[in-house]
Amino acid sequence: MEEAAMCRRAARDAVRDIGPERLRTVIDDLLADASMLPGALALLSARAADESVELDSVADRAAGVQLIYDGLRLTRELSREEPWADREDHTDPNLDVLAADVLVARGFYLLARTDAAGKAVETVRAFGRDETLARAPGADTVALDGSLERNVLELATTAGTTAVGIAPSAAALDTAAALFENREPPLPPAADALPDSPGDLGIGANATEGGGSDGVPQSASDR
Repeated sequence: MEEAAMCRRAARDAVRDIGPERLRTVIDDLLADASMLPGALALLSARAADESVELDSVADRAAGVQLIYDGLRLTRELSREEPWADREDHTDPNLDVLAADVLVARGFYLLARTDAAGKAVETVRAFGRDETLARAPGADTVALDGSLERNVLELATTAGTTAVGIAPSAAALDTAAALFENREPPLPPAADALPDSPGDLGIGANATEGGGSDGVPQSASDR
């Protein structure tokens, strides 16, 4: 779909200056295989809030959401698999850890001066908390893992709608989180989860004025 392709290009452009080359290759390979659902949802949400929006103007926000998710997703994978345990050469796992850190940091950079910044911080904090809880005996790791996906989808909606001066309502955020309902991590391909029409997201009917790229960053959880 158009939004997924645009997001993948924007995400790759956002990390084009990362070095050394071997690290950039790790990141490029990760983005080549990743679901673009977070970034595509950000673009689709902007279009749902304002059908006249030029999607190119939202591409950086979409890339920011995408990079944060892929960085946290990789971190979660590494913490579960512990790839250092059965090998003497730790180069590849160490590069993966560095790649995860770079992705999250670059994602934050892209969202830092937007009204999605607060939600981005909240998403990363919740991820750290949930990863800690997941290590407790008897923890429901599937439910805890899924909270990352739901939070990222809310972040995507926030990043998209605030790009056109609209703050998403609680109902709009619930609709975004529901895209992951009855699924297991990680996120599916964008085309498998997103509706064909932006109007099917219900954002136009459930959004409120008040977002924008020049305002004070606010978290969607403050609803």
